[in-house]
Amino acid sequence: MAYHDSDAKNSGSGGLNPADGTYLNEFRMNEGVDTSYTKFHDEIDNNPYNMVEPEKDQLYVGWTEPGEWFNMTVLVKTAGVYTIDLMYTSNRGGSISFDLDGKKLTGPLPILSTNNPKDPLAWRQWHHWNRTGDLAAVALSRGKHVLTLHVVDQGNMNFDYLEFKLKKPSS
Repeated sequence: MAYHDSDAKNSGSGGLNPADGTYLNEFRMNEGVDTSYTKFHDEIDNNPYNMVEPEKDQLYVGWTEPGEWFNMTVLVKTAGVYTIDLMYTSNRGGSISFDLDGKKLTGPLPILSTNNPKDPLAWRQWHHWNRTGDLAAVALSRGKHVLTLHVVDQGNMNFDYLEFKLKKPSS
């Protein structure tokens, strides 16, 4: 995994999540990319302010700041136009963009805030999950690619997963 993080500490694994020998608490804890997982105790990620219920124990990248990015290797089996869905939280909204194999795939894409002032626990603003469908439509060629997610502005987002849905195969 390649990434750029604004600091060298993993704020999730080994930080917020105590180093106790468990896989989820120590996932990539000696790397700078900030990772954690969805927790279903004390109404952390299973809280009443979610717009969408996340899966339990799902790894995510968080503590994001503008200018940070991370790469993912993707295998496209069918060339065509795909829509992108994203499972996320966003304390104050912002935008992200994508590159494919080092070339611009999208411009800035708006991410709506999941902040809910009715939540009495201020720290839980980072745990109000939502899913956005059809975030963008992108043309992908068949084969193995490197997809880069860039945090363009605002930050304070958590990214659980991306889902690509084939909208129109290439002829």
